[in-house]
Amino acid sequence: MQATWKDGNRFELLPEGKRFWPAMREAIEGARHYLWIELYLMESGSLAEHFIDALTSAAARGVEVKLMLDGVGSMGLSHGDRRRLRDGGVELRFFNPLAVTRLGGNLMRDHRKLVVVDGVTAFTGGFGIVDEFVDAWYEVAVRIQGPVVEDWMQLFAHVWDSPLTRGNGTRTRLTRSLHGSSVPAPFADGMRGRAIWGRGHRYQAIRLSLQGRIGTARRRLWLCTPYFVPTLSLRRALARAARRGIDVRLLLAGGGHHDHPGVRYAGQRFYRRLLKAGVRIYEFQPNFIHAKFSVVDDWVSLGSCNFDHWSLQWNLEANQEVDDAEFAAEVARLFERNFAASEHIDAESWARRSWGQRAREWLFGTLNAWVTRLK
Repeated sequence: MQATWKDGNRFELLPEGKRFWPAMREAIEGARHYLWIELYLMESGSLAEHFIDALTSAAARGVEVKLMLDGVGSMGLSHGDRRRLRDGGVELRFFNPLAVTRLGGNLMRDHRKLVVVDGVTAFTGGFGIVDEFVDAWYEVAVRIQGPVVEDWMQLFAHVWDSPLTRGNGTRTRLTRSLHGSSVPAPFADGMRGRAIWGRGHRYQAIRLSLQGRIGTARRRLWLCTPYFVPTLSLRRALARAARRGIDVRLLLAGGGHHDHPGVRYAGQRFYRRLLKAGVRIYEFQPNFIHAKFSVVDDWVSLGSCNFDHWSLQWNLEANQEVDDAEFAAEVARLFERNFAASEHIDAESWARRSWGQRAREWLFGTLNAWVTRLK
């Protein structure tokens, strides 16, 4: 399977939980044939309770419901909730559960986020079924319709069929059942898009696609990620783009709400050189910004992939790319609103940061460097 550009799609930007949760809930409640859902994070709580109710209700009315969760990201899901899902008719599988016999293999995680409804509509973004995603974390998703939905179904099927997944019941081969299935019809006024994915260090199409766009950027290059620990090649590409006059901006998570402060400190050790090259850095202040999206001229990438070594070297990731001027303009307006709600980090103030801050950067940067050597 290759990442292929397809015309005739519709993409709807859904910023913040108050927009994408109702949209996804409505789609799930309206499902008639099947629901395929792939998530990294799912933890017991109020959101999980409502989500389980929606899935079991769908199964009760005859909808085929397949739920695939990461073996580590779902550790907070109680045995009772797992039993409710299975007893309610949901086919539940877990990707790569922890095993003491394969320590290095435990690093590979399924970090993708996907909801497919009847093969007609799909949602992706950075969301999870955790209470924090409703109000405490800032997230962005996209609703997808058109021919590219077929590629998202293929991605789900390949992981569902993987020998790394574990679950009870008959192992149906989804990849076989997709052959000959109908493809969503293109819209006459649709947009160009493609689903693109990563499989750790073995297949880094998302990173290569981004770096290719960085190299050809003409006007703007804006990136949002909560975990900014980029590779050397990506840091150099960003600096080169800024030096040649491209408007390069980073929208990153601020310190007050970050769920992994050590990762933030590890990434901050790169600020000085990026600022010196002309990159503008913003740290989001209202809450923890967990969204992962980018705009380069008229190209947009939005999905699960962070710009850190974990996403790029070990995780299964997937993004929706869109090549459309109007959609890119909408994403750029979202960036502008978030820049206005952020602290602008400039080179002069950063040079005056405390020695305590510098020590944390060195400590967590060193730890991150050691961890990334594990493969």
